[in-house]
Amino acid sequence: MGASSRGCQQASGSSTQLAQHAVEFTHQAEKLSLRQPTGEAPSVAIKADFVTPQDPVIVESDGSRLPGVPLQEAHRLNVLREELEGPPKTVEIKQGDETKEKISNTNANGSEEHKVVRMPNGQDGESPQPSAGGTLKRSMPPSHTHPLFPPLPLYGPPSLLRKVQCLFFRISSFFLSLAFLCVIVLGAVFTSIPRATNKVFHRLTLRKLDEKRPFYEEEKRRAELRKKKQDAWGRRPSVDGLQGDQESAADEYPPTEGGKDPIVCDVGYYARRVGLDVEEFKVQTEDGFVIDLWHVFDPKEYTKLDATSRDHMGPTVFQGSTKKLKDTEKKPKFPVLLMHGLLQSSGAYCCNDDESLAFWLCKSGFDVWLGNNRCGFKPRHTVLEYGDPRMWCWNIRQMGVFDLPALASRVLSETGFEKIGLICHSQGTTETFVALAKEQRPDLGEKLTVFCALAPAAYAGPLIGKVYFKFMRLISPGMFRMVFGIHSFMPIMMQMHELLHPRFFGWMGYKVFSYLFDWTDTRWDRGLRDRMFQFAPVYVSAESMRWWLGRECFAKHKCILATKETTREEEAMDAYDDGQAEAADPPESQQTADSQPGNGGTAWYNEQVPPFALWVCGNDQLVDGRKLLKRFRNGREPHVKLVHSKVVDEYEHLDVLWAMDAPDRIFTEIREVLWKTCHARHACRVPVGCEAVEAWRRPESGVEGEPSASKEG
Repeated sequence: MGASSRGCQQASGSSTQLAQHAVEFTHQAEKLSLRQPTGEAPSVAIKADFVTPQDPVIVESDGSRLPGVPLQEAHRLNVLREELEGPPKTVEIKQGDETKEKISNTNANGSEEHKVVRMPNGQDGESPQPSAGGTLKRSMPPSHTHPLFPPLPLYGPPSLLRKVQCLFFRISSFFLSLAFLCVIVLGAVFTSIPRATNKVFHRLTLRKLDEKRPFYEEEKRRAELRKKKQDAWGRRPSVDGLQGDQESAADEYPPTEGGKDPIVCDVGYYARRVGLDVEEFKVQTEDGFVIDLWHVFDPKEYTKLDATSRDHMGPTVFQGSTKKLKDTEKKPKFPVLLMHGLLQSSGAYCCNDDESLAFWLCKSGFDVWLGNNRCGFKPRHTVLEYGDPRMWCWNIRQMGVFDLPALASRVLSETGFEKIGLICHSQGTTETFVALAKEQRPDLGEKLTVFCALAPAAYAGPLIGKVYFKFMRLISPGMFRMVFGIHSFMPIMMQMHELLHPRFFGWMGYKVFSYLFDWTDTRWDRGLRDRMFQFAPVYVSAESMRWWLGRECFAKHKCILATKETTREEEAMDAYDDGQAEAADPPESQQTADSQPGNGGTAWYNEQVPPFALWVCGNDQLVDGRKLLKRFRNGREPHVKLVHSKVVDEYEHLDVLWAMDAPDRIFTEIREVLWKTCHARHACRVPVGCEAVEAWRRPESGVEGEPSASKEG
C-alpha cells in the first residue's frame, strides 16, 4: 500500500507540474501572439523559429509569422513548449565546436533524445545557467546582444491599455516631430537665402551664375536633347497615319512613354521613356513583411509575367531555384540586385534617363533587379497592420538579416542562377556589411559573386556632430520615442509627398536633404533634380532612425560593427605600425604576418564573405569610406578579397549615382567588376563594353580576378 501510495503521489505531482507548465506556456504564448486568443481568433504563438542565433521569429498555430521579440522571451516560449512535450534526457550546450556544459535531466521520462543548444560566440552568447534541479525549466539565455544592437522593445497583443499608449505616442510624436521638422525646414530655407541673393545679383548684372558649374555645357546639351525628344514624341505616328519621327523609329530602344515629363513617382514610367520596362514582384521576408522587388527588362526580349507569378511565395529563402535557365540560342543576362540608401527607394537608380545606373546596366547586358526594404512606399505585412507597433519594431539588423536574403533568394529563384551580383549605395551597403558578418547571416555571401559598395557606410563622417543630430543623440530612448514615436518615422513627410506639387516637393526635398547631409547638386543634371527627390523619403521605422542617431548605437560608436573602444584600439595599433614602418620598413611578407595575429579576433567576416569592390566619395561628410578602405588594406579582414577600390576626391555622397560624369568614372568600372567576378560567364551574354574581359588575364601574374585599386583627385 505504501509503494502504491507513493506512486500515486508521484503521478499526482507530475500531473500538477505538467499543468503548471501548460499554464505558463499559455501565458507566454498569449504574450507573443498576434492578438489575445478568442473564439473568433484562436491562433496563438506556438514556437520561436531562430533564423540566426540572435533573430527569433514567432510562428503561430495557423502558420503566420510575427517579427522578432527579445531573445529571452523567445527562448522561454521554446523551453516551456519542450517541457510540455517531454524534456530530452540530456542537453549539451555548445559555443562553436566547444562543449560548454552538459545537463542531465533528472526528470527525464526515459527518452533517449539528446538535444544540442548552440550559443552565439563572444559576448553575444553567454551560456545559460541550469536551474538547481538540473532541468531546463528555468534555464534560458539572457538577452545579451552586441552593444551596437540592443534588444528591441516587446509589444504584446492589442489591449485597451496598449492602444491608449500607442495613441499617446502617435499624438505626442505628431506634434513634437512636426516641430522638429519645421526647425529643419526653416534652417534649410534660411541657409539658402545667401545663394538666392547671389543668383539675383548675377541676373541683375547680366551674368549667369550657372556658367561656373563644372558641367554647364553638358547640362545645356542634355536639356536640348530632352526638348528634341519631347518634340519628336509629339510627331510620333498616330491613328491618322501621320509621319512619325524617323530618328525615334530607328532607335534601338524605342520609348513607349514620352512627351513633357510630369514628374511622377513611378520607375516603370521612366523606364518606358528610355525604351525599357519594369515589372513589380512581391517578396515575403521570413518575419512576414511583404516588400517590393522591381525587375527592369527590355520589352523586345522579355514578356512581363502575370500578377500571380509575381506574388510573394512564402517566407522561405535559399531553398533552390524554381526556374532554370532556358537553353535558347540567345544566352541569358547575368542578374544583378541593386539596393538603395537611407530614406530612399531604388527609384534613385532610375531618375537620370539613359545615365541612370539601373537602365545603363540593363542596356549594357545585365539582368537588373531593384530591391526595396520593408515598408517603403506601402507598408505591408502578412498579418500586422499599420497601427500595430510590432509593424515598426525593426532596425538595420532586420533589414540585413531578413530583407536582403529574401530579395536575393527571389532573384535567384526567378533567374535560375546560383549566384548574383550585388550593388548597394549608402545604407544599402550598411545592411550588407551587417548581414555578411560572421555573427549575423554569413551564408548570404555564398550567393553573391561580388559586393559593389558605393559610398560605403561603415564608419561615421564628421556630419554626425551637427547640432540637430547631436540633439537626437542626447535625448534618452524614452524621450526619443516620445518625440519621434514608436511607429513610422515622421510619416508627415509621406503625406506631404502626396499633397504638394511634384516640382515644389522636389525643390523642398533637395533643400532639406542638402541642409541635413551637406551635399550639393554641383555635379548633377539640375534639369532632372526634381525627379530625384520623388523617390524619397519612404516609410522607415522610428526604431531604425534611433539605431542610426540615438544615444546607444551608431551615433555613439561611429561604426556599424565595432564599438568605439575597439575602434580606438585598432587605431592605436595602426598608429604604432605606421611608426614602426617609418623607422624601418620590414619585408612585405613580414608586415602581413605581423598584422594577422592581432586582427583575427576583431575581424567581422569569415571565409563565406564574397569579394568586395568599393567606390569612395572623397568629399563625403556623411560617412568615412577611407577609414573602411584602411581597415581592409591593413589586413584586419583576412577573408575579404578587395577586387577593386577607388576614391574620387571631389565626389559627394550621392555623386556616385547622380554625377553627370558617373557613367564614365563609376558605371564602367562597376560593369567590368561584375563581369570579371561572374561565376557563369560561359553561360551568360557578354555585356556591352566587356568583350575584352573575356580574354582578360594579367600577363604579369597570370591570375584572373587580381585585385585592382585606383584613386582620382
